[in-house]
Amino acid sequence: MSKKQRHATDAELAVLKLLWANGPMSARSLTEQLYPSESASEVATVQNLVRRLEKKGFVDRERRPPAHLFRATITHEQFVGEQLEAMAKKLSDGSLAPFVMHLVNARGLSKRERDEIRKLLEER
Repeated sequence: MSKKQRHATDAELAVLKLLWANGPMSARSLTEQLYPSESASEVATVQNLVRRLEKKGFVDRERRPPAHLFRATITHEQFVGEQLEAMAKKLSDGSLAPFVMHLVNARGLSKRERDEIRKLLEER
């Protein structure tokens, strides 16, 4: 049995991006970054977002006064990998080749990107 694929909405992803960039943050700090007007409904929205991210296993909470701190439990690279693998499984029977081929054909690769891919393939 395969493990359940985790998904993050765009709003949840905005929270994760802040946590990846800044490290642990309080709900208030997250709200300040996402919604500078900080209305009561926006504070409640951020609280719901972090609660959902916690339930999905993307975030954990450090309960300490005066404010709980939230931290990502997954790195950006791990998240991207999970999402790409889920998309590959859904669209191309698990193969990432169609994604790579499309990106190369659609936008090309810089010399740096080609060198990085070559190095990665040689190491594997």
